[in-house]
Amino acid sequence: MRHPQDIDIAALIRADAQRWTALAAVEALGLPQGCIGAGFVRNLVWDHLHGRASDCRDADVDVLFFDPGRPSRDYEAELESRLATAVPGLSWSVRNQARMHERNGDLPYTSVADAMRFWPETATAIAVSRAGGTCRIAAPFGLHDLRGLVLRPTSSDARKVAAFRARIAAKGWLDRWPRLSVRPVRKAQ
Repeated sequence: MRHPQDIDIAALIRADAQRWTALAAVEALGLPQGCIGAGFVRNLVWDHLHGRASDCRDADVDVLFFDPGRPSRDYEAELESRLATAVPGLSWSVRNQARMHERNGDLPYTSVADAMRFWPETATAIAVSRAGGTCRIAAPFGLHDLRGLVLRPTSSDARKVAAFRARIAAKGWLDRWPRLSVRPVRKAQ
């Protein structure tokens, strides 16, 4: 098996027919900075590194976009409905990151990538988008932790660390992926 840091995540995404089709449906919506993130990418990579099949029907498909002019939950629900019609069988969850700072108690975000900087763990703060036959990856903390099977909080802020720990316990990640390791926040260089 290749070294985990050598894994081509874009190739894994393109080779997964279900994920590639889901990305085509999101691309067709033409959303500003439209992409799919979180477990959609993380679970595929960690399942691959644990030698098991991955199925994106087993979790929410988190669609992200950034449009300050459309901050309505009703608009997100409309998009979820359109995606469910285009690709049934997936649990679509659409969120405009231009409004999510309010729910999360953060200052306003400036983009999808900026919003992901405030997510609880680095290996989840990754999103992919499709542009024709190209898979684009947004990873504000890089791909090292995802590929290295590392669970690391994005911040040393006590509230964020508490959310990080709660997610590990609630989601059962260490049972599902036993090769994961939990690490502290990286020190600023």
